[in-house]
Amino acid sequence: MADGYNDARAMRITEIMSDFRNLQYYISQIQPNPAPEDYYLEGYTLLRTVIIEAQAVLASSYAYGAGTHPRGDAENEKTQLRSVLVDASVRRFQCQRCYLKAVAGLRWMRSRNAILGGQRPYTGHTAQLQLVDSQLRTELAFITDEQVEYSLRAQDVSQGKWLSEDPTLAVIQQHLRIRRQ
Repeated sequence: MADGYNDARAMRITEIMSDFRNLQYYISQIQPNPAPEDYYLEGYTLLRTVIIEAQAVLASSYAYGAGTHPRGDAENEKTQLRSVLVDASVRRFQCQRCYLKAVAGLRWMRSRNAILGGQRPYTGHTAQLQLVDSQLRTELAFITDEQVEYSLRAQDVSQGKWLSEDPTLAVIQQHLRIRRQ
């Protein structure tokens, strides 16, 4: 039975896809240009990986029962909107994770550049560069699914968005497992 929330569901999908688009735009602007000898350093490798992951999310097809048009049937529309809401939420989650990793990678890059001051690394930089590498690894270790979900939820709550039917972290993780198969 239709519950009268289809307009709210559609608006929520629009909000989530807007967040997704903004994250994709931000990630697409990242263009690390390391010197050839620095190409395989941890931070630069991370940034390239994040860009590829974000592009893969964008290129992935809708996988949740793309069926017939609900043709004015409110109950079928509700079902379809819920499926789209899950898909949009999973994509936004994936891009948020990429974004958080990208921020860590960019912080690593800026820190490294500040230490080097335009010079090539030499033994006097070793301790500082190792510290920056260690900080990157520590920051990446804190980018868990729970932290990604919390960052999205906190943002949505602070903006007063309707979250009643947003999928839980467990549902998002389940759909991510299915997509990997």
